[in-house]
Amino acid sequence: MSTTTQLLIRKDDLSSTRVHTTEDTALADGQVRLRIDRFALTSNNITYAAFGESMNYWQFFPTGEEGWGCIPVWGFGSVVQSLHPGVAVGERLYGYVPMASGMVLTPQRLSPARFSEGAPHRAALPAVYNQYFRCAGDPLYTADTEDLQALLRPLFITSWLIDDFFDDNDFFGARPGVALLSSASSKTAYGTAFQMHRRDGIEVVGLTSAANKAFCESLGCYHRVLGYEELGRVAADAPCVYVDFAGNGELRRAIHTRFSQLRHDCVIGGTHVDQLAPAGSAKELPGPRATFFFAPAQIKKRTEEWGAEAFGQRMVQAWQGFLAKVAQPEAPWLVAEHHDGAQAVQAAYAQVLSGRGDPRIGHILSLSR
Repeated sequence: MSTTTQLLIRKDDLSSTRVHTTEDTALADGQVRLRIDRFALTSNNITYAAFGESMNYWQFFPTGEEGWGCIPVWGFGSVVQSLHPGVAVGERLYGYVPMASGMVLTPQRLSPARFSEGAPHRAALPAVYNQYFRCAGDPLYTADTEDLQALLRPLFITSWLIDDFFDDNDFFGARPGVALLSSASSKTAYGTAFQMHRRDGIEVVGLTSAANKAFCESLGCYHRVLGYEELGRVAADAPCVYVDFAGNGELRRAIHTRFSQLRHDCVIGGTHVDQLAPAGSAKELPGPRATFFFAPAQIKKRTEEWGAEAFGQRMVQAWQGFLAKVAQPEAPWLVAEHHDGAQAVQAAYAQVLSGRGDPRIGHILSLSR
């Protein structure tokens, strides 16, 4: 009998983890079993856990154990057993997976490029997370860049959509003006900066810790990089928008208090887990109310406006341009580091949760090796 190993996270204490192994049950007709070969772990996944209850992230991969959850991640796997006539053993897939060695999928609405997960408990969850891409027919896939795809692809798509959302709304009246991006060393932040840097009339200012300032400056996608304590170097009357990747309540208060022409406060994530402040707690602050950015809504809007094919073409073009920059041999922005086995996965999770570590290192994990 085969088994599946999962990393479980205590929902009310994200630093508490345990490894759990269970025997696999028999597949039903129409199901496939996926061996999860590798998955990325980034601060974005910590955000999934931090907002797990309020944004339903815990519902994707229920553990059946009270108080314990399994964090969704993005990764690659191979089909090792299939009772679905349209999916062959050995097929390579990319998509939303648990921090585990394997999973069972119920493919529906198959096309050469993808299929949807048909498990009943996921039917009401955002469709974008229920898509599994068939690598043989996926225009974004290249076999030699799986690590970077797992690390950056979902984050960059979010970055691309954030930039498009702001341009679509003419930066809420802050163009010409300033875009302030917190947690500037995070992958979603610098992906957003990479896109926004090309927009006329927008100065992209990255806010980061002193330790990560040199890294952010080296990327060349920020017009200016400031330490959090240097916020006063941006003119108080500058028309600006705030793109919040940190979730730091004190920083939000400082920005709302300082900038008299703050036009929009966009909440993306929560890399500063120990200082998280829900958007609702900022009601009493001056200026615009903090508003969560929901990527699936922008996908839906643009797919309806542009058509699915044109949307896909634009996304592929943007992704290829970004990946070429990130993977440039002479000065790569990101280098993958592998962590195989339960102990290594637990240790890597603790490091990412702590927010410490070299921003040039991307963590690729496996519980199936």
